[in-house]
Amino acid sequence: MLTPLAVKAAKPKRNVAGELVRAEYPDRGCTGLYLVVQSSGLKSWALRYRFDRKTRKLTLGAVADHDAPGLTDAPTLAGARKAAATAKHLVEQGIDPAAQKQAAKANSVARAAQHAADGVEPHAEQFLRLYARPNTRPRTYQQTEDVLRRLVLPYWRGRTVHDIKRRDIIALLDDIAGERGPHMANKTLGVLGRWFSWLVGRDVVAVSPCLGVERPARDIPRERTLDDREIVALWRACGEEGVFGAFVQTLLLTGCRRAEAAAMQWSELDESQHLWSLPAERVKNGVPHAVPLAPQAWAIIAAQPRFVDSKFVFSNDGGRRPIGGFSRSKRKLDERMKPAAPWCLHDARRTCASGMQRLGIRVEVVERCLNHVSGAYRGVAGLYQRDPMLEAKHEALEAWARHIEQLVSGDAATNITRIRARG
Repeated sequence: MLTPLAVKAAKPKRNVAGELVRAEYPDRGCTGLYLVVQSSGLKSWALRYRFDRKTRKLTLGAVADHDAPGLTDAPTLAGARKAAATAKHLVEQGIDPAAQKQAAKANSVARAAQHAADGVEPHAEQFLRLYARPNTRPRTYQQTEDVLRRLVLPYWRGRTVHDIKRRDIIALLDDIAGERGPHMANKTLGVLGRWFSWLVGRDVVAVSPCLGVERPARDIPRERTLDDREIVALWRACGEEGVFGAFVQTLLLTGCRRAEAAAMQWSELDESQHLWSLPAERVKNGVPHAVPLAPQAWAIIAAQPRFVDSKFVFSNDGGRRPIGGFSRSKRKLDERMKPAAPWCLHDARRTCASGMQRLGIRVEVVERCLNHVSGAYRGVAGLYQRDPMLEAKHEALEAWARHIEQLVSGDAATNITRIRARG
């Protein structure tokens, strides 16, 4: 009969060559229970029994060794005898404990595989690849990808989509609102709503956990515009910031969106007419947009370096990609400009629109300059008034460019020297 002391002292045996080999020590206190000692000295418990007229073996686990912290949950001698008795009772009931253990292991492996397949990471990748990329505009896709990769996946890494409940959505949004502001939290909720609705449609989850979650804050439209002194300060600061400064000056002169101007391509420009033609796939509302370029805007664009095999006008990495790193570059610009209040690049678009209106340019012309289908061109009127108004847009943007030129030069006269664009 084995004792705890005998178990601790048990060693592997030696063969005729004197080599250590595996040894088995039967426990007479529990028929069929063996102490197995490997040639390496590792010890484990095993039970031999007969089931369906065949000899079977059931491994009960490593021997508990209180000197080895990693094995403290393994069976002691008493625990091994108890586990053996339980297994024998199953045999008496017509259940094979070894087969039961194998089935449990297989189920565990299957659950682990299913857990990996239903993880938030693979489902997020599928959502981006199968839904977001083919069904949204490039700018929207970039924002969706950014939200998922930077904010959502790090927060839920290792979890499955089935684990995510409404309280998890709320906790994530609360953290984002506290760190990045309510606007980003609202944007994240929108992305999560589309993602989980897509998962519901694919029968991955039954109900979206976003249902019933309130927006962290009410989106208040921005009304920030730059006044004349800020326009002058911005323009002069841009002159010291190279390609990024030229890019911001172009935003201010054209009123275009940041993403549209950032990805401006040489192939979209018509030098003979000083015209920039934006295709529908690069415009937020999907409507092709022709932008007449005032002489000041054209001079800035023409001054940009052309990189071999690059299609982008504005690039700060040698032409491989369109200009980026807006946050870092804008911080440097603000250090030079010293604005009276915080502002964002989109405020340049709003400043352009309000500035043209102050110059007496008709609202419908301003809207066409911005490629807006609203206000005077909303609804039925927009269906029939398709005149691109190129001449009117050209006059409006030239008037706005001359106004900026006068502000920067300090010359109130109408006929003034053109501002020298700095690349």
